[in-house]
Amino acid sequence: MIEEIKEGHVKVEREHGIATIEFYHPQSNSLPGELLHTLAKDIHSEGLNRDTKVIILKSCGDKVFCSGASFDELAAISTEAQGIHFFSGFAEVINAMRKTPQFIIARIQGKCVGGGVGLAAAADYAIAVDGADIKLSELAVGIGPFVVGPAVERKLGLSAFSQLTIDATMWRSADWAKRKGLYAEVYSDIDAVDDAIDRLSTNLSHSSAAAMHEIKKVLWKGTEHWDDLLKERAAISGRLILSEHSKTFISKFKSKQRS
Repeated sequence: MIEEIKEGHVKVEREHGIATIEFYHPQSNSLPGELLHTLAKDIHSEGLNRDTKVIILKSCGDKVFCSGASFDELAAISTEAQGIHFFSGFAEVINAMRKTPQFIIARIQGKCVGGGVGLAAAADYAIAVDGADIKLSELAVGIGPFVVGPAVERKLGLSAFSQLTIDATMWRSADWAKRKGLYAEVYSDIDAVDDAIDRLSTNLSHSSAAAMHEIKKVLWKGTEHWDDLLKERAAISGRLILSEHSKTFISKFKSKQRS
């Protein structure tokens, strides 16, 4: 099943108890609101599918797993309500990943920026290729990683999350991300990544669904308030994105893209 989203898409394929959810956007796999909503909906749907034992989350291409928020949509935000609505899309996806009973394996084939780091952190197990560097660039934009922050801090710890947040222009290597706990495994080439994902997903597809669900509840204990928390965080970003700093940064970024 492929759901077309303007120039991008979300595609779901199922085989032998394994559901693969693939997203794509031509602007470095950025996340416009419609894509975020569809991604959350499909993750939720697979969570309700009793035939689905494990979920693989992946994106297209080979250089960028996800570049975070769509700058086209950020530039179009003119009211606080619009800002809250947009950033609530990230909350919707993270909460869907958190609440689905199946384990989610993330295939990280390229760099992660902003919301992309949030997706990797919200996955239960991330397998990456060497070169899949990460960056939380939100502060440079004039906002902060408020919505994805709880997922990133949960996985990496407060110290590493603080480093990413404060030095918002510095890339951290895939090895750094593995040492801090974001990536479970890192391989030198994408074939090895796919072999590892195939091995793990196949093993999980033959495991007890009830046992995996109970394990996931244990692993995510203490996040039950995230439905409200992430909405509150979306409101902070929704307000800050209207600042002169943010508008100037986005305008310069988009001009650089066109040149």
